[in-house]
Formats: sequence, structure tokens, C-alpha cells
Amino acid sequence: MRPTVAGGRAGEPFAPIADYGFLSDCETTALIAPSGNVEWMCLPRMDSPSVFGSILDRDAGYFRVGPAGVEVPAAQRYIPGTMVMETTWWTHGGWLVVTDALLMGPWHHETERSKTHRRAPTDYDADHVLLRMVRCVNGQVQVRLDCMPVFDYGRVPARWEHTGDGYHEAACHGNGLTLRLTTDMNVGFEGSLATGRTLLKQGDTRFVALSWSEHEPPHTYAEAHERLVWTVHHWQHWLDRGKFPDHPWRSHLQRSALTLKGLTFAPTGAVAAAATTSLPETPKGERNWDYRYTWIRDSTMALWAFYTLGFDWEANDFFYFITDVAEAADGRLQIMYGVDGREELPETTLDHLSGYDGARPVRIGNDAYTQAQHDVWGAIIGSIYLFVRRRDRLDDRLWKIIVKQVEEALANWRKPDCGMWEVRGKPQHFTSSKVFCWVAADRGARLARIRGCHDLAERWQKAADEIHADVLANALDERGVFTAHYGTKALDASVLLIPLLGFLPPDDKRVRETVLAIANELTEDDLVLRYRPEETDDGFSSSEGTFTICSFWLVSSLVMIGELERAKRLCEKLLSYASPLQLYAEEIDPHTGRHLGNFPQAFTHLSLINAVMHVIQAERPEGPPGAFA
Repeated sequence: MRPTVAGGRAGEPFAPIADYGFLSDCETTALIAPSGNVEWMCLPRMDSPSVFGSILDRDAGYFRVGPAGVEVPAAQRYIPGTMVMETTWWTHGGWLVVTDALLMGPWHHETERSKTHRRAPTDYDADHVLLRMVRCVNGQVQVRLDCMPVFDYGRVPARWEHTGDGYHEAACHGNGLTLRLTTDMNVGFEGSLATGRTLLKQGDTRFVALSWSEHEPPHTYAEAHERLVWTVHHWQHWLDRGKFPDHPWRSHLQRSALTLKGLTFAPTGAVAAAATTSLPETPKGERNWDYRYTWIRDSTMALWAFYTLGFDWEANDFFYFITDVAEAADGRLQIMYGVDGREELPETTLDHLSGYDGARPVRIGNDAYTQAQHDVWGAIIGSIYLFVRRRDRLDDRLWKIIVKQVEEALANWRKPDCGMWEVRGKPQHFTSSKVFCWVAADRGARLARIRGCHDLAERWQKAADEIHADVLANALDERGVFTAHYGTKALDASVLLIPLLGFLPPDDKRVRETVLAIANELTEDDLVLRYRPEETDDGFSSSEGTFTICSFWLVSSLVMIGELERAKRLCEKLLSYASPLQLYAEEIDPHTGRHLGNFPQAFTHLSLINAVMHVIQAERPEGPPGAFA
């Protein structure tokens, strides 16, 4: 049953993960519950400690603007083409609309990246202001403002004080931050809570602005409205740069593009895997991870998606980020980094937090950054190949990175690793890891030919052929189906990448048998599992939901093997599971449709774009796109 309230105050139930709205200014993000509560917001950037954290513990801070009392919203939506959200309430007295946005403004400062790389003509800076605007549409509604920050993941309560003249401005300090609250409502304090209450009649308006930097917040409703319009136009102008097919699924592509842009940390170009930490993959379970970092493996598919939709600026920014960290790594590339490029992401638990709906532990940091995962070299070489192929040139800097990463792949491909799912069990010879090492050698050989280094191209191609033969000799069962790793009959959805990466052509019988085996044997109600936990030692005893990225991979793979109608049916089903705002978490419970895991999930939206474009283009004369090659 869906809860009747979804607030962030102590004692109130948690909203379903899929019911949250997502805001971004490309530096920080916020999740808003249907109640009007901001229940997750980290400052000053998306991987900082939380200021509002009641999604993980009801005492960890919230910020609500909405009708006084318990009310369920009549509707929530994004203003079309934007990251600006509207929530509409019907109360017994009237109708109320609250509009929320993380404001965007003109460039305020140059980042290190903007000095060395061109910026898109529609890029604006984050204004470092969360704006909440209230309008009574008809009748009359009692409106309440409650702002209770708790700094440092719920450990440091706020201490408010009035600033300026009157009761319209306040500030609090904690964990090195200063928050300013500016509003045309009278605000008082109840301990760490800043609160206000007012009666609005038809046509009345109010605004509330929370800011956290030297940028000035709006001080009047008229100024707030002007800056909101500026933000709306920013997002709509950004989306206008994209190339979206005229198709009923177009809105899903657009929302996925906006979500990926919202998960991009503008100062570096890195794309965070998700906006949250520790939203559970199993209800009340322990599979709770911090995803506010960037994974190198996402890069090839991210570039393919951005380039396909016409967002070359975003693709290039992410490309520059991953090549920067690769250059700094000097061949010792990690699987993941902070969005600022930092290498160390030590994992700790926040035992003072009760977790989303009781799911513990709550983790910050992610020890997977220390794992050996052999897909990383293929991911970065594949990304460089996509980048270079669009330009047909290869400079000295990229060539040095290529040589180091390919040689690293060739030195390590025979070793077992932890696989792309970051299992915390025994390392294995995972099939997908070997395939990505093949990608490193194969794309490396192609790049060497572009460079004119034919001897090196020949050596790398010979190595690619050796890896290819090794996989075919060791990763197939007696049916000719690719398995999770050498020496097992267990299936794993990661082998769906074999046709997508061009390891074998889609008309190869082994590819077809593998895709159909996963579709028929590794699914629950048509949705794809990563693997069956009873067959794979991942370090945990609990189960998990279906992985939506894997289900979208299956759509793409079905298209490639000629099963277009089956692919379309599955894609339609997956799109029907989108949240009311067309967002996705990492997993879906196939029996209830409940979203599980961190939210919104970049990899899910990347795979959605790839799958939808495969289906749409397969219906057209030019046919479906090929592999990421």
C-alpha cells in the first residue's frame, strides 16, 4: 500500500523511492517527496555531507513548503523541458501550487575546466539557491514553511538567527557552511526549526529562497519569478540542442537526457552514478551503497548516448574528465573516482542513522574503488575510440594514455577480478571482464592504425585475437551460451554486452542462444536479474530486485538479433515502470513494480536511451545502430 503521507518529520512514513522529484543545478542535487519536503540535499556539492537527510533518518533534516496539515498532492510534474518541478495540492479550502528549482544564472566564475575547455553556449552557472515559490490558484489555503537543516549527515543541528531588518531573513551555520533563508513570509524559530505560517487567498503568492554562497538570493517575489523564468529558459534552451526522434517515446528520451545532465558535475564534467547513498536494493536489507561518484565503465555508453542525442558538449566534457584521471593515474586506473577527480573514497557507516525505511547500514564512501575490475581499460579505450572516430585525429596526449591503458589490459587480462558487479566474494575469471580487455586491445589496434603505428597495431590485434579465442574456449557452456565466468554454468546479464561491444556479430548463433537464454532463464516477469544470488558468490545472503540496466540491455540485444517485436514489447513494459516523473532507480521489484536502490540512476537512463534508440532506428530504413564500436 502507498502511504497517505510522505513527509520527513519524525514519525512520518517514507515515500516510495519512485515518488521523489529530482532537482539539480549541476553542482548539487535535491530530492523532494510528494509532501513537499526536501528530504535529501548535500551541500555545497552533490557528494558533500547532507544538510537535509530525512530520506535516511527522520531526524536528519527536512525543508517543507506546502499546505498546513497532512495533505496528499493532486499532481506533480516538471515544467516541460526543464528540471523545474511543480506540485499541486487540492485542499478543502482551495488549490495551491508550489514550484521548486535549483536556480541557474549567468556565469559567475571560471572553473579550472572552463579555462581549458570550451563551454557550451547554453551553459549557465549554478546560482547556489534553492527557490520555492507558492501560488494560491483559487479559494484560500493555509501555507506552512518548515526548514530544519541538520548538518553533517544529521549530526549537527542548526542554530538560526535573524539577519537584516524584520523577520524575513535568517541564517544558520554548521560544518563550514552558512545557510541563508530569504522569504516574504514572517519566520520564527523553534529550536533548530525555522518556521512560518500564512493564509493565502486566490492570486496570493509567496517565495522562499535558501542559499549557501556569496551569490545573492532573490529578495522579492518579482525578482524570484524573474530568476525562475531564467532557469526555465536555461533548461529548455539546453534541451533544444538535442536531436530527438519524432516518436511516442520521445519524452522518455528527453527526461533521461535532462536527468543525465542533472547528474553531471559541471566544474569537471563527471557524471555521478546517482544522486543518493544507501537507498536499499533490498527492502530493509544491507545492499546499501554510496553512488555519488563517477564510474569509468559508464563512460563508453555515456558518450554513445550523448553523441547519439546530439549533446557533443556533454560527451566531450565527460571524455575530458576521464582522460584527465587516466593521465594522472599513469596506467593505474581505478574503476571510480570522486566527481572532482579525487582517488580515495574510503567507505564508512553512519550508525546514528536508521536508514531508509529501516535499511541499514547507511554507507558513505565506496570501497569498491580499491577493487581490481578489468573492464576499466576497455571502457576508457572504447571511449577514446568513440571520441577519435568523430574527429579522425589522435593527438600525442591521448596516444600516451592509450599505450599505457592497453598495455595494462594486456598485462592483467589473464588474472581473475571482481567483475563489473563489484562482487565482494572470491575473484573469478569473469566473461565480461575478458571481453572488455578484448575491447582495449581491439580498439587500441584500430587507434594505432589511425596513428600510423602499424607494428604496435599488429601486436595489439594479435593479443585481441588471443583474448577472443580464450573467451570462446572457456566461457561457453555445452549449449553454446556464454556464462558468468570460467568454470560455471551460471548465467550473468553482463554477457549481453557481447553484441553491444562488437565481440561477436549479432547473427552469430552463440550470441542468439545467449540472448535468448538470458531472456528465458534469468528473468522474473520478463525483467532481467544481474545473476541469481544462489549461483554467484557476491558476499551477501540477501536477494535483490531486477536490474533495470540489464533489462534495457536485453531490449538492445533482442533488436540486434532480429527479435524486434519482442524487444518492443519489453521496452514498452520497462517504460511503463517509470516513476510518475519518468525517473528510474537502479532496480525494480518485478512483482510489485517498486523501485529499489539509489535514485535517479544514471546507468539506467543511459541504457534506456540506448535501448529506445535501438528500437526506433530498427523500425526505420537505415536499420538499428551497430555496436559501441
